[in-house]
Amino acid sequence: MDTLLLMAEALRYPHPGQVNALYTKVSKLNGQLGNKIFADFLAKVESLSLSEQEELFTRTLDLSPLAAPYVGYQIWGESYKRGEFMAALNSELKTHEIDLEGELPDHLRPILQYLSISSSPLPELIEVLEKAIKAMHSSLKKTEKDNPYLLLFDAIGTESKSLQVDASGTA
Repeated sequence: MDTLLLMAEALRYPHPGQVNALYTKVSKLNGQLGNKIFADFLAKVESLSLSEQEELFTRTLDLSPLAAPYVGYQIWGESYKRGEFMAALNSELKTHEIDLEGELPDHLRPILQYLSISSSPLPELIEVLEKAIKAMHSSLKKTEKDNPYLLLFDAIGTESKSLQVDASGTA
């Protein structure tokens, strides 16, 4: 699941050298569709200056985001069910020693980090992940049809389709 971890890194606030480091790492992975779409995302972001990358990130994912990167919010909004989901996620993230870095447990970045290392991810997460990513993509596409983060959501969606829960609850 190295690809999910790289995609999680792309959800961090832009910093110097970030895109080049991600390019180097993604080039070492095989040519799966998710990796190709991810490379396309990196190419679009690389064409922007660092300040443009920062503005794009903030507009898209941070302050009053066009695509709120919170899985639970995309599925349940601000409801009790989201709270239960976040409590379960928080427990899993702590077990796997994933630092939230100030984010809520249902933020896509720590979730991707978790999925990259968990041998048996929460079934509740796997059940809603694809729908949440589609919702993020859809809300962003309505407002900015050329936003490079659409490609990142596509890549994450493609990669996450490989996560399946069998009857015993393991991926």
